Amino acid sequence: MTNLILTNVTASITELKKNPMATVAAGEGFPVAILNRNEPAFYCVPAKAYQELLEKVENLELNAIAESRLHDGQSPIKVTLDEL
Repeated sequence: MTNLILTNVTASITELKKNPMATVAAGEGFPVAILNRNEPAFYCVPAKAYQELLEKVENLELNAIAESRLHDGQSPIKVTLDEL
């Protein structure tokens, strides 16, 4: 069975157990795919990358709310930045 691996760096669970911080560092700030018997088991995501991911998700959610409000049939209210 083939598996899609969504990172450039992989490590085995054995490698992760031996030296977790070196495994994370090998990704150079990007996620590392952790393999179990040559199949991806999970992704080890550094804290900074995880925070950036959550911010992007939040921005997408806020954008969807703004889009839905824009198309709710009401007229938009124009304001300047000084008024905010």
